[in-house]
Amino acid sequence: MTTSEPPPSPLPRLVASLVTDSAPNKAAPGPRFTLPVALALAIIAGLALVAAFPPIGWWPLAPISVALMAAAVHRRRPRGGFGIGFVAGLAFFLPLLSWASTQVGQWPWIFLSALQAVFLGLIGLALAAASGLIDRHRALWPLAIALAWVAQEALRSRQPWGGFPWGRLAFSQADSPTVAAAWLGGAPLVTFITALAAGTLLTAAWRRRWFSKPSPQTLTRPLALAGTAAILMVVPMWLPLHLSAPDGDDITVGVVQGNVPRIGLDFNAQRRAVLDNHVQGTIELAQRADAGEIPRPDLVVWPENASDIDPIANEDAYEEISRAAEAIAAPIVVGGIVRDQDGLHNASLVWDPVTGPGYMYSKQHPVPFAEYVPAKDFFRTIAGWIDQRMADGLDSVAGFTPGDQPGVIPVADTAISGIICFEVAYDGLVAEGVREGSEIIAVQTNNATFNNAEATQQLAMVQLRSVEHARHGLMASTVGVSGFTDEYGNVSQATTFNTPAALSQTLQLGEATTPATKLGILPEMIMVALALIALGYTVAVRTRDRRAGKG
Repeated sequence: MTTSEPPPSPLPRLVASLVTDSAPNKAAPGPRFTLPVALALAIIAGLALVAAFPPIGWWPLAPISVALMAAAVHRRRPRGGFGIGFVAGLAFFLPLLSWASTQVGQWPWIFLSALQAVFLGLIGLALAAASGLIDRHRALWPLAIALAWVAQEALRSRQPWGGFPWGRLAFSQADSPTVAAAWLGGAPLVTFITALAAGTLLTAAWRRRWFSKPSPQTLTRPLALAGTAAILMVVPMWLPLHLSAPDGDDITVGVVQGNVPRIGLDFNAQRRAVLDNHVQGTIELAQRADAGEIPRPDLVVWPENASDIDPIANEDAYEEISRAAEAIAAPIVVGGIVRDQDGLHNASLVWDPVTGPGYMYSKQHPVPFAEYVPAKDFFRTIAGWIDQRMADGLDSVAGFTPGDQPGVIPVADTAISGIICFEVAYDGLVAEGVREGSEIIAVQTNNATFNNAEATQQLAMVQLRSVEHARHGLMASTVGVSGFTDEYGNVSQATTFNTPAALSQTLQLGEATTPATKLGILPEMIMVALALIALGYTVAVRTRDRRAGKG
């Protein structure tokens, strides 16, 4: 009896068909990299871009990576440009999002990475199509690259299913001088400047004959352009961020990182242990305040899922959280799972030491396939063809109801941003909370099912948001990383991963409005509009040239 071999994955064949590009781009005559070299550049670009992000955080690699990818697709046909961009995307997203496989398994991780790689493929397609125009007007190359990246990120942050903004160029720059540009134009402007520097660097490096001997005369212009690229990356540090610096009252905020037991407990026992850890951490924080070791917090923030047991419905959980609030003598913003008449909510719940539960913020943007399943019947069928366990896993997704209120939580005579986990990656959700009156950016997250890489990437987003909106910020995680950020993006009291911790820090309430907060989506809209105009012009010129060639 013989057993049939499983069919090979179609992904390698698909990639091969896309990148195979034997015919040159007739609209862009001239030398180009051979296909093996172009593919090697694409893979190097993707891997180097991963290293620009935390936990490695070598941020100068971001513009270098973008330049390498643009070089790889130059003078190729659009289909080949898409394929090479897609390969760069796989080399980037597979390792960047490797933490996702610990929660959802290998197939969903590969699917998510491939889906995101498509957007980098679109950059490759657009830049390849524009090769002819770029060769005629080389000075436009940096602008074309920058606009293509902003447009790609704008689309990827919104589609499909509400988008997935993880891995935006801006989030690699949290520790660079360029992050200051977020104060002026938000994350899109940081991405624009980073990609503009990449294009300037590429324009400096690109040569008509790669192996000819350079002369002093031929080096002058490239060196000047390379210097311009460096200046572009550092000039934002001179923006007047101090004009919007927080100048309100001081408030002392506690953060409890209770940690999550890893072994030896069933699911229900683990949920209770997580709650107990956060209760105990809060009591210990109160004891340190009583002893005068730390200032007593005016409020305490627990992470997302600190109480996976509904504290409203479960009397025991209710009593334990009340005990913690009474011990610290301050309200606690509890990250918990709450069910009401509208459904199941991933919520932030204000717990007063006297009156108990009060205001509740419900997560507005549940994560597709983790907190709800779009088109569930369709995807369950697809998943069943791949792995029945994955199909069964879709049935276990809780199906959270999205909230419809802005992320603003009134607590302790102030208002803090209600931002739960991945919501910090979405420009509009964070900006809406600040415009509605948030004076501190507070992010509650649960990184227990991921790893240190995901947590540090998320903290980088908090850093950028603090700069963007001139607010002191914090991140409260179940297992780390937790910490505080200031209006310049500096991090303090960052915790280590998989350890319990209880922090307390005095922050200043922010009331000023930055240009980025005022302008909102406008800078991004302008850049996307310019990208679309440039793309339309490229298509028109290519069509005209093709007709002229036939004539």
